[in-house]
Amino acid sequence: MKVLVLNGSPKSERSNTMNLTHAFLNGAEWTDAEIIDVEKAHVKGCLGCFVCWNQTPGKCVINDGMAEILAKIIAADVIVWSFPLYYFGVPGEMKNLIDRQLPLNLPSQQKHLVISTCGFWTAKGNYDAVIPMFDHFFGNGNYTTIFCGQGELFRVPELKSRTDAYLEIVRRAGAEYAGGGIHPETQEELAAPLYPRGSFEKMANASWGIPNDGDVGIPGDNSLNFTIQMAALYRPDGVERIVEFQYTDIGKTYQILLTKQGSEVITDGFKPYTTRIETPYSVWSAIARNEISGQDALFQRLYKVLGDFNLMLRWDELFGAPAPSKPNDIKSRRKTNMMVLLMPWIAIWTAIAINPAVGGTIGIVIAASVPLLWLVFRPVVYEQISVPIVAGLSLAVLFGTDIRLVVSGSYLIFGLIWTIGAFPKIPLTAHYSAVNYGEEKAFDNPLFISINRILTAAWGGLYLVTPIWTYMLMDTGFSPYIGLINSVLPALMGIFTSWFQKWYPARWARG
Repeated sequence: MKVLVLNGSPKSERSNTMNLTHAFLNGAEWTDAEIIDVEKAHVKGCLGCFVCWNQTPGKCVINDGMAEILAKIIAADVIVWSFPLYYFGVPGEMKNLIDRQLPLNLPSQQKHLVISTCGFWTAKGNYDAVIPMFDHFFGNGNYTTIFCGQGELFRVPELKSRTDAYLEIVRRAGAEYAGGGIHPETQEELAAPLYPRGSFEKMANASWGIPNDGDVGIPGDNSLNFTIQMAALYRPDGVERIVEFQYTDIGKTYQILLTKQGSEVITDGFKPYTTRIETPYSVWSAIARNEISGQDALFQRLYKVLGDFNLMLRWDELFGAPAPSKPNDIKSRRKTNMMVLLMPWIAIWTAIAINPAVGGTIGIVIAASVPLLWLVFRPVVYEQISVPIVAGLSLAVLFGTDIRLVVSGSYLIFGLIWTIGAFPKIPLTAHYSAVNYGEEKAFDNPLFISINRILTAAWGGLYLVTPIWTYMLMDTGFSPYIGLINSVLPALMGIFTSWFQKWYPARWARG
């Protein structure tokens, strides 16, 4: 299949629109597509003489290489029209190329795709001059469009996480187009603005050094304009906060007032902060550009956080880009659930102690049922290990093995699983707590791994000593209290876990 891309941007490969076009070509696996930079082709304007019709049919009187382009247009199976919106139309050089197609005078036989970005907050209503033109060329509904507003944001490195997310949708659209057509759900995501109008206008103004209401933008002051753009991303959650940034390498400090309505950046008259971030400007801007993750930078102590650390735990929620959903993204995959791991063990700890025969039967039934839960929840290796062990312990009870030995032994085995689980690259608890911290992305966070390694070891230690008093107290006058003890201690450990998950990163962040 021959694919021809007509790049109508005067910026050639530096075009924001070409970011989308390349993503589309990659998704469609059209890596051998030919790209013509219309600006470099120096196509002259049509003379309107119609010599190509009535004197030399199919041949233009202007000799400037357009004949070669026309031949490539005729030979192409798919033509991609890639251009930015200039004054509600196509750029001048591309208009020249469009006009110079007059010698063809043939109905279009190829597939046509129009990809364009504009500088408005939405594409809707801004292509009203472009769409009728292409409707006339190819027929209404006979071509596909990808119109993206907020195109200027693709040149802002600090917004790369959001623009990359959009480009991923464009790649998916390319794959779907090559497979027969872009799905309606994907088309809706392509048409959605990258950011809400208010956020976009604040960021756009900051990039031009134009003050927003309440902000004081300074042309050329990158740190202030960067802070204003960051503040524009804030999604209010009903809580008022004051975030103070001290850029230690350039000696500048700003505050972002986070209100129930939005955000405002101030440069003086500071108020008591809720959270203070002491960071080199170079580090924080690198984090914004995705050159280093915020978690890695914190683990390396490249910046400090004072005051309320809860804001940092919710940073992506409050300031992160609203990434669009994808059919196969991490949110649609099966999640882990620690109850799948705990359920068979809890069954034998409780039921066997009450009635060995019934408890052994229940243990086998639940162990056999766990694989069914993996149809809903993503299995973890520790669950797969637990199933045969619990089934074996339950069978041992049914065959008359000493209950004291089975119950206390089960705690010992469980403790060993947790203790051993503290040493792999991904600790046991991390498989489950990652659900609340970005799923697999959390596994790249060394601080997250460190916290879970400590907690896994702590839980393992608890269950390694549990067999001691369990074995000693069973069949004694204190036997009724074993269940209470073995319930209260894990509950206390759960409280410790919740506290430690917040305390440890906050302590680390303070340096």
